[in-house]
Amino acid sequence: MADSLAPLGATPEPDHFDSIAALVLAAGSGTRLRPLTNLRPKALCPVGNSALVDHAIEAVGVVTSSVAVNAHHRWQELVEHLDRLDQQIHPSVEERFALGTSGALANLSGWVGDRALLTVNSDMWHQADLGEFVAEWDHQRVAVLTTSSGPFGARSTVVASLTPAAAVARLPVEPSGLWETLWSREVAEARLQTVHTSAVAIDCGTPADYLRANLTFSGGLSVIGGGTRITGLIDRCVVWPDSVVGEAEVLRDSIRAGPLTVCVR
Repeated sequence: MADSLAPLGATPEPDHFDSIAALVLAAGSGTRLRPLTNLRPKALCPVGNSALVDHAIEAVGVVTSSVAVNAHHRWQELVEHLDRLDQQIHPSVEERFALGTSGALANLSGWVGDRALLTVNSDMWHQADLGEFVAEWDHQRVAVLTTSSGPFGARSTVVASLTPAAAVARLPVEPSGLWETLWSREVAEARLQTVHTSAVAIDCGTPADYLRANLTFSGGLSVIGGGTRITGLIDRCVVWPDSVVGEAEVLRDSIRAGPLTVCVR
């Protein structure tokens, strides 16, 4: 991780837990990940047998224990999952319509209070240390953590962002994106703190990238969920819990999810 504006720092001290809250964005419908998201919300699709949202909660947990998760598409299933976790999570249900990346932050302004907000996407599986990202932050500007080289722009990959409380309070509570309401202005006025990381980060938006995230997690081995029955042959596959691979089947670079088989070529 390197930033031309700030040197690499140490892991945050415990007092960051009082000054920073976290939001995991998990409201999307996962259209590009169909047909897998016909079975469950995208945030509940497993990587290495843990739901994507659980990986995101664990990642922000090195910075704060105060975590919110927004939900819209099939929100009941997501809230039920969060209720079963050991950690207390604040659900932010956008029942009528999804508020987008910016509106989701604005909707939580009262809960955020005077804390800065660390934001991640549940479908961005990554190996970045968010503690290092927070340690590099100057506590004044909006900051983004990206794997993209060069100047930050609308198409840059975002692993995480930090938004001061005052900036959160100014965002409109309406469907909108952070690039349009905040980041583009910060870039134009040369205020955005951009932190680059070489850590692996995979947007699990498509079946191919979802499979890649699982195989990266496992070191290239097939990922097999609990309660599966496999009598056929599998290679570089993801087999969801309680799924079956029959004796006559040979699956390679595929996802078996209950009744579905998604082949990635």
